[in-house]
Amino acid sequence: MELQKLSNGHHHDFQPLEDGLSPEQEEFLPHKSNGKKVPQFTDFEGKTSFGMSVFNLSNAIMGSGILGLSYAMSNTGIVLFLFLLTCIAILSSYSIHLLLRSAGVVGIRAYEQLGNRAFGHPGKILAAVVITMHNIGAMSSYLFIVKYELPLVIQAFLGLTHSSGQWFLNGNYLIIIVSLCIILPLALMRQLGYLGYTSGFSLTCMVFFLISVIYKKFNIPCPLEAFNNYTTVNVTLDGQCESKYFTINQQTAYTVPILAFAFVCHPEVLPIYTELRNPTKRRMQTIGNVSILAMFVMYLLTAIFGYLTFYANTEAELLHTYSKVDPLDTLILCVRLAVLVAVTLTVPVVLFPIRRALLQLLFPEKPFHWLRHITIAVCLLFLVNLLVIFVPNIRDIFGIIGATSAPSLIFILPGLFYIRIVPKDQEPMNSRPKIQAACFTALGFIFMSMSLTFIALDWITGENRSGGGH
Repeated sequence: MELQKLSNGHHHDFQPLEDGLSPEQEEFLPHKSNGKKVPQFTDFEGKTSFGMSVFNLSNAIMGSGILGLSYAMSNTGIVLFLFLLTCIAILSSYSIHLLLRSAGVVGIRAYEQLGNRAFGHPGKILAAVVITMHNIGAMSSYLFIVKYELPLVIQAFLGLTHSSGQWFLNGNYLIIIVSLCIILPLALMRQLGYLGYTSGFSLTCMVFFLISVIYKKFNIPCPLEAFNNYTTVNVTLDGQCESKYFTINQQTAYTVPILAFAFVCHPEVLPIYTELRNPTKRRMQTIGNVSILAMFVMYLLTAIFGYLTFYANTEAELLHTYSKVDPLDTLILCVRLAVLVAVTLTVPVVLFPIRRALLQLLFPEKPFHWLRHITIAVCLLFLVNLLVIFVPNIRDIFGIIGATSAPSLIFILPGLFYIRIVPKDQEPMNSRPKIQAACFTALGFIFMSMSLTFIALDWITGENRSGGGH
């Protein structure tokens, strides 16, 4: 999960080394010089095992996007979804190859620094902005989960089947309270590295979520009686409980961005690489492939069993769909609690690298100061709360951020870095690897343009805007 994005090395990105070297001057694979050991940028000094690295990268991949995959399948069909998920998983693995190849050529171990080497300071700014957009989108999606799920959990504790209108059942008030009482105090700490232990807990929560989804498939009947509480009480839709293998509708435009958002882990690849014991490109590529395969299986199982439970009634946020069946269900209540705790503790960890990037860009030579530290955290949380309160549907977060930052991190920037960084005397522009990288970059631009166009048309027409049920 994104919990690991800090503990995998980001909290050291802008700390000077003992010998005074800046991050841009650090070497990716340190070596001994003059009999003295050159300090690495992490505390682990390349001692992380292969298995633990797979666990770390899997946590970096795993995010709240898993909650929208069943909805994506309901708008593509099983076969088309499987095809799209497979393609994006393969392309994500190829993107990791491009990053590792670029890093190996110039000896740089951070995404932003590859941008600096490829395009100078503007490239560094661009990479930092894209990563900031992605992390803000992640923070927003986590708070969306709190907004919609925490009121349901409180209702269940109080034994209520419907919201009675009290302020403590209003999701907008609850996310403000959670932000002020839990997230902000954690975000104000200078070092959040100790929160890395929650990454294992977060992944365990998602496994528990998957097991519960599979179990519920065999315990929830179709058609769903609870959905008859709507105005369509006595209406039976043809094919309501039939799975679709291939379908395209206007909501299909959200599917690829949701999938791309679920596989973004690329800013974490290089920090994990530096912590790896016996680091080689092939070894790290294998770690990436195994991690992507593990998440591919988890994503596919979650999407299939969630979709085969609710079919056409699947909502944009899967946990919210279960509340229509039995708001007081004990198992789903436990799942909600586990996911809520995990995503709440993730927000300050995701915020931390954004603040470090902003401090590096706006105050690169300034020492630590509490006023700047606190102000940036407060402003970021204020911005994210505005997004969560005023953007009406979680698909807007997954869709828009996925259509912009995800293709940039997965397709566009790795391809451009590879073309610019790998010397022409090693690989000319007309060589097959460079042509593949150029096509890979072009695919990212096409994907971004088409996704934004489809989403804009969906907004303009306003069709089925309540499809997510929020």
